[in-house]
Amino acid sequence: MRQEEIQKTYQAAKDFFATKQTLTLEFRQESLAALEKAIKRYEKELYGALKQDLNKSEHEAYVTELSLLYDELRLAQKKLKSWARPKRVKPTLAQLPGSVRVQAEPYGVALIMSPWNYPVLLTLNPLLGAIAAGNVCLVKPSAYSPATSSVLARLIHESLPAGLAYVIEGGREENSSLLDLPFDYIFFTGSPGVGRLVMEKASRHLTPVTLELGGRSPVIVDETADIAKTARRLTFGKLTNAGQTCIAPNHVFVQRTVAEELKDNLVENFQHSFPNEAYYRAYYPQIINEKHYQRLLNLLEGQNIVVGGKANAATLQIEPTIVMEPLPDAPLMQEEIFGPILPLVIYDDLVELLDRIRKEPKPLALYYFTSRKDLARRVLSEVSFGGGCINDCLVHIATPYAPFGGVGNSGMGNYHGEASFRAFSHYKTVVHKAWQADVELRYHPFDAKKLKWAKRLLG
Repeated sequence: MRQEEIQKTYQAAKDFFATKQTLTLEFRQESLAALEKAIKRYEKELYGALKQDLNKSEHEAYVTELSLLYDELRLAQKKLKSWARPKRVKPTLAQLPGSVRVQAEPYGVALIMSPWNYPVLLTLNPLLGAIAAGNVCLVKPSAYSPATSSVLARLIHESLPAGLAYVIEGGREENSSLLDLPFDYIFFTGSPGVGRLVMEKASRHLTPVTLELGGRSPVIVDETADIAKTARRLTFGKLTNAGQTCIAPNHVFVQRTVAEELKDNLVENFQHSFPNEAYYRAYYPQIINEKHYQRLLNLLEGQNIVVGGKANAATLQIEPTIVMEPLPDAPLMQEEIFGPILPLVIYDDLVELLDRIRKEPKPLALYYFTSRKDLARRVLSEVSFGGGCINDCLVHIATPYAPFGGVGNSGMGNYHGEASFRAFSHYKTVVHKAWQADVELRYHPFDAKKLKWAKRLLG
């Protein structure tokens, strides 16, 4: 889409917001209900598109994308009235006689930029939060998942009231044109590198942002962990979407005393995840494109591969791969892997390990496998990260009842459930003052008596 068309679309969105239709809860509820019905109506097409773009099976697509969306939509429709209700807070002496309320209002026209790895979930989840809060949206899905982007464009256009949401398809040129516009809010999901560009562009218009970025999410496995279950749960975390998940286990720090046992269990799990070649081709996601496929193969050069590593250029599939003890300065240990490669790094002392992790950029997730509750509390208190699990991985994202987001290099702001409503809302404090009385302390002329009473009453 050309820059002139994007500008016209943006202006149309502003004009629609100015009609004030989105300010009513009835309009928002009807829009959310329409979106839910459309997702159900388009389910088969979405499955087909995800299969085409990422080779996702219907099972994986439902479990990791659509089921989470349905949970979010049901909660938003149930709780919207409560979320939007002005909240009464206690007035201070200076505000008496009167009442104080905090009232949510939509920002206006929001830009939602979504990635390719979970293109349905990570497009529609922010969108439903923006709609619940009363915003009008321009939605920019990823050019790397074109089949899904096309279905989403039709789904949104056909289901939502005209003017409420516009889908802009395209690549970098469209991204650049959109980021030059003075949006009222920007919600971006993607890499830290692009996130910095988004924030820089937003700063020119003082546009607030939510940045959902990535990070080298570490795993710690100590000698008290149930190693068999740890290996199985890590296999789930790494094989989901072929590791192309922002909160995927990036690398594992394993205590020396259980390193061989964990390695052997992981090898067994990796080898038995796919019973035959036909199942592997049908159910194992592909790497999104040739560029990322080659990037991952380059990371494996010179590494000690203990299982996997085979690749198929025709299908863009790379076998689940375990690397033992990569060098700290190897590219594999310097960047987010975002693929089906799991490095194992041996550690001896937890205190030294936590110091090492703290020196890295703050990760989006951290996973600690242990039977020691005291050590779990220590890790949680001493390491800053977006979110995570004790004795599991990925599943902390699977709820609309708790916020999800990064910190530092892994993002800013959060969403899911009420946090999504809050992300797309400005909260304004309003004092409603009564006429019956006044506090004389604030009025001139000031004197020693007024100062004395001010210190006594306000101190």
